Amino acid sequence: MEKIRYSLVVPVFNEEAVIEETNRRLTGVMAGLDEPYEIIYINDGSRDRSGSLLRSFCQADPRVKLLTFSRNFGHQTAITAGMDYAAGDAVIVIDADLQDPPEIIPQMIERWQQGFDVVYGKRIARQGETWFKQRSASLYYQLLNRLTDVDIPSDVGDFRLIDAKVRDALLTIPEHNRYVRGLISWLGFRQTDVEFVRAPRFAGVTKYPLRKMIRLGIDGITSFSYKPLKVGIGLGLTLSIFSFCFLLFVFIARLFDLVVMEPGYASLMSVLLFFFGIILIMLGIIGEYIGRIFEEVKGRPLYVISDRTGQFGRSGRDQRRSD
Repeated sequence: MEKIRYSLVVPVFNEEAVIEETNRRLTGVMAGLDEPYEIIYINDGSRDRSGSLLRSFCQADPRVKLLTFSRNFGHQTAITAGMDYAAGDAVIVIDADLQDPPEIIPQMIERWQQGFDVVYGKRIARQGETWFKQRSASLYYQLLNRLTDVDIPSDVGDFRLIDAKVRDALLTIPEHNRYVRGLISWLGFRQTDVEFVRAPRFAGVTKYPLRKMIRLGIDGITSFSYKPLKVGIGLGLTLSIFSFCFLLFVFIARLFDLVVMEPGYASLMSVLLFFFGIILIMLGIIGEYIGRIFEEVKGRPLYVISDRTGQFGRSGRDQRRSD
């Protein structure tokens, strides 16, 4: 089998409206490089015609390959599966919605050939996105970098090129709740960026609504920081000091008859609800971490493959998959 130089990993979930254009542009860009390549699509439980269209691409071009999940396992898991099977010297991750332009892949390869191990796409503008999404993304990355000791660049998604040694290092990390862009930053290696303007979706609708974005954000924070657990210590100390000062004030006021304080339920209930709210918030944070521990210790495979189409030059990691 011919040695593969570049592997493209493309997660797909209900993208029938755009997938033909995606395949056309990806194959056009890669053909222009004049080096051996493969495109690995991961059908992440699509319920539309995406699966049949992807199979037709495989039949027409042996360099196009397909992994089909038994159900929807999620975007980050789909990326991991593609890396498990990617045989190239460099692996390029790109979404199927064409918001990340395939045309800058040659620039990424050029930086890789200069000696960088990770080349990520950095968005200098976001077309077609609301002010709320842009602002919330900016605030999230600021929060994430304050909470963690890992330098995770802002305005960067999963669109990136990684060297094979980075892929191999990444695939030794067994955790289930994966935040791939954070894991790659955590690994280190020589990293740089290529700037681009993020385009609106070519067609179809976003597969990352607010609920999934929040879930991904929580995964990012809880994967790389335990500082939220320390919030309880800070709140407890602060409230204890506040309570002590308040009791001291009440004692002095009673002693010197400075203030006439009428008993009432409103103030008491306000204080109680405030404290109970803090307790429930901290229990929720603790529960999030315990839930992640529960997911890890069950030992289930990260994903299940129901079908493989095409000839793969590399087999997936057995401890990670089931097929």
